[in-house]
Amino acid sequence: MNIKILLEGKIKEPYFKLGIDEFKKRLTGYTSLKIIETDSILNFAQTNIKQNSYLITLEIEGKSLSSPEFAQKIKEIEQDGGYNEIIFAIGGSNGLPDEIRNKSNFKFSMSKLTFLHQEAVFILIEQIYRAYKILNNETYHK
Repeated sequence: MNIKILLEGKIKEPYFKLGIDEFKKRLTGYTSLKIIETDSILNFAQTNIKQNSYLITLEIEGKSLSSPEFAQKIKEIEQDGGYNEIIFAIGGSNGLPDEIRNKSNFKFSMSKLTFLHQEAVFILIEQIYRAYKILNNETYHK
């Protein structure tokens, strides 16, 4: 399964880049992960989100999941067979446009807190890595 993290804005801080790069390396044996930075998430989505893309929007109002539940969600999407990629969409300072939110297959809340978009990417990529460790019955921090 290919995974893309789509975010409005750029990852500027070197410490976030280092952490994100570390988890991208760790994910190599589990999945293909790409981070897409864009000035307009709406423009990107209109031409790049296909029928076989499972869109997960990160929204405060979304459903909260534990790490094992998040892993199970990824497994369900992979086993569905109708999708060849998962796209996680992270909005900028104004959140996500309604057009993107309405296309969402699943609205996901990492927390009731608001995070910087680059911080959200770091937390999300770590949770994706944790999910694959869980799904493969491999040890990782509990």
